[in-house]
Amino acid sequence: MAAVVKIEEIHKIYDSGEVPVHAVRGVSLEIQRGEFVALMGASGSGKSTLMNLLGCLDRPTRGRYLLDDIDVSQLEKNQLADIRNQKLGFVFQGFNLLSRTTALENVELPMLYGARRSAREIRERALHSLEIVGLAERADHFPNQLSGGQQQRVAIARALVNSPEVLLADEPTGNLDSKTSVEVMGVFQKLNDQGITIVMVTHELDIARYCKRNLILRDGRLVRDELVPDRLVATEELRKLKEAEAAAKLTSA
Repeated sequence: MAAVVKIEEIHKIYDSGEVPVHAVRGVSLEIQRGEFVALMGASGSGKSTLMNLLGCLDRPTRGRYLLDDIDVSQLEKNQLADIRNQKLGFVFQGFNLLSRTTALENVELPMLYGARRSAREIRERALHSLEIVGLAERADHFPNQLSGGQQQRVAIARALVNSPEVLLADEPTGNLDSKTSVEVMGVFQKLNDQGITIVMVTHELDIARYCKRNLILRDGRLVRDELVPDRLVATEELRKLKEAEAAAKLTSA
């Protein structure tokens, strides 16, 4: 089976200052369709740079990147923008929702570029995406009327609306409390169970345990690539949290 993501000897060097910064050093890896991968590493390890390269937000200095069998390493700026819209979905730490537009309108945004669709189709697809993340009944709410976890679900729905080949999530639980983080990881696990490929940057070891595979970077190099042995299941962890909360209430009563 062809890998949906295949990078070969990718390097990224920034020449902005007096001394060039070698952010990614000869990384090669493959991600198969349906995988759920965490990209990990300390600050400065190269994980964010690699994520930007995978997301076609930046070009490698050298090396090759095949996304769904398309060599995106040499594409022009406009071609990269098209690839991003057609093949990739993005979820960010800060949600990046437009504050004056409803949840539904935020989810509709990616469909306003590229292929022409009727207003009805755009609305139906956006509603379906909100249904997938369990927020269809909040479609008319504005971001400030939603909790942090709900805002992140809207962001996930927006990332899904164009049926991407790969969902890229950059510290998606970074602004959330621990319980809400588990709930969001539950959404990701559900999507992954449906066959969606997910690559997630995280520095949190417990969050990485919800993924199937961990890639660890250090000084721009891939130093470890391992399957997660004792994978956490979000529904199970939420059940334990609820039981602990109920026990705490009984004790304090």
